Amino acid sequence: MLIECSNITKSFQGIPLLKDITFKIDDHDKVAIIGVNGAGKTTILKIIAGEENYDSGDLFCNKELTLGYLKQQHDLAMDKTVYDVGLDVFAPLITIENRLRQLENEMTTDHSERILNEYDRLTQSFHDKDGYSYPSKLTGVLKGLGFSEEEFNLKVSMLSGGQKTRLALAKMLLQEPKLLLLDEPTNHLDNSAINFLEGYLKNYPHAIITVSHDRYFIDQVSNKIVEVENGKSKSYKCKYNEYSILKKKQRAVDLKHYLNQQKEIKRIQESIDTLKSYNREKQVKRAESKEKQLAKIERIDKPENLPDTITINFKPKRESGFDVLKIENLAVKFDEILFKNIDIDIKKQERIALVGDNGVGKTTLFKTILDQLNAYQGKIKFGSKVDLAYYDQEHSTLAMDKTIFNEISDNFPKMTNTEIRNSLALFNFKGDDVFKEISLLSGGEKGRVVLTEILLKQANLLILDEPTNHLDIASKEVLEDALNQFEGTIFFISHDRYFINKVATRVIELTSTKAISYDGNYDTYLNHKSVAKPLKKENVDYLDMKQQNALYRKQQNKIKKIETNISILETKINTLTEQLHSEEVLNDYQKYNQINDEISELENQLNTLMEEWEALQ
Repeated sequence: MLIECSNITKSFQGIPLLKDITFKIDDHDKVAIIGVNGAGKTTILKIIAGEENYDSGDLFCNKELTLGYLKQQHDLAMDKTVYDVGLDVFAPLITIENRLRQLENEMTTDHSERILNEYDRLTQSFHDKDGYSYPSKLTGVLKGLGFSEEEFNLKVSMLSGGQKTRLALAKMLLQEPKLLLLDEPTNHLDNSAINFLEGYLKNYPHAIITVSHDRYFIDQVSNKIVEVENGKSKSYKCKYNEYSILKKKQRAVDLKHYLNQQKEIKRIQESIDTLKSYNREKQVKRAESKEKQLAKIERIDKPENLPDTITINFKPKRESGFDVLKIENLAVKFDEILFKNIDIDIKKQERIALVGDNGVGKTTLFKTILDQLNAYQGKIKFGSKVDLAYYDQEHSTLAMDKTIFNEISDNFPKMTNTEIRNSLALFNFKGDDVFKEISLLSGGEKGRVVLTEILLKQANLLILDEPTNHLDIASKEVLEDALNQFEGTIFFISHDRYFINKVATRVIELTSTKAISYDGNYDTYLNHKSVAKPLKKENVDYLDMKQQNALYRKQQNKIKKIETNISILETKINTLTEQLHSEEVLNDYQKYNQINDEISELENQLNTLMEEWEALQ
């Protein structure tokens, strides 16, 4: 066991945040801490890292534990290069390597047993510490996290905040502590770097605790979930996807118990109030007895996010034709061509995710479809009876100077005040919240207003640009369920791979020269990509590179050792041959035969070494 948290509590300014955090971490555990914003997930990481005190409870740490925690404030040396920061991790190995090179030079003239023994000892140590693979490992991690070779020589002081975060992450991964603490590790990473990090962490030889809003990342990396809710923790020995299913079932049970208890508490309280209203001694005593009964009830905590989450049920007012949207030979040009030769054919009830590199033009394609931008060439044709609703990630369709209520009433003038309030309540806008000015809303609140309008439009084609931005996990799950039950057609952009996996029936990859269609969800898309396109050399899993380079370096080291021994034998043979032809030995028959036998033995050894050397070439 590496660590164990037992009944940890923590309050801030007298307000309890953590009430009972209990879990343990064994070596090789890959743990994700799950909870709503403000649940205390980052606080738990800080407590484990020793950067935050706790009020009560126990925290056990194995005495051999080494810990890596990616801080927001990095302690990188500003005057060093990107490559040198990574190289510093391998300083002990580099010291051994330099000594080996020094010994190899010495062995050309000094063949003493002391030097050979030291060389053998250091060679074995270098091998045991995986010294042969450190250059490829360093390069692989830096490239995997998005640094090009040209950036290897950049000074840390020249890097952006995101680059510094990536470099700090690279350094920590290369150090390989027994426990990694990762707080939102996919921030500042593009899809390629996230894919690399997932592969790296899957093969990481020690334990990991991660906090992340990226559910796909969690599902790929973790094998254990620690849920933090109402200040208490609960552990699940499973992947995130299985946890999500279990949690939904458990929430339904918890909510039922909570509501039943609230109903019983209300019944008892009403009985108390009634008895007291009689103002008679007998009834007052009965009321006091019931108050004691009420006080003894152990209150069940209200399940978080229930029922105060959004409720969505998209219903089209009519069916579209079978052909929904057809795009032929589309090109968009600004100063230069952004993309061209784009052909897309969308049929009724398909749920299609549009993916592609950042900057390739995904949002531009949507705006061109909506006639907000002009096409350079090509055709866009909607099918019959298509009613469209658009979710704009910038929320530019909203009137910032209006209240939420007025935004809905102006766009849907036939709705009554009660209907508007009921619709907004589905998206958790209740009471006076409906009179908030839109300009003052958070990104998540603006998104919920747009989703309200989409629901009210009763469209049969939803074009959604990053609809999960700013939504918490519970709201994302509600949206996923609603879209999967939607009887119309969906064309959407999302960076949320878990969301794509849950919703998409087809994935279209947009490139600058074509649109490539893949049937299935995000996992299927990745499988097709891996079969169709071999990985680039720099993106090969570093563990494979590690094995290949280790074998190569081991072979090269063996060749050098053989060459050194060959040199030693040749020197000895030459020395003995000179002695053999000396007058003293020629006149001593016994001495001559002895030296001759030694030369023969050394020549046999030399022949054996030469055969080994040739076999290794």
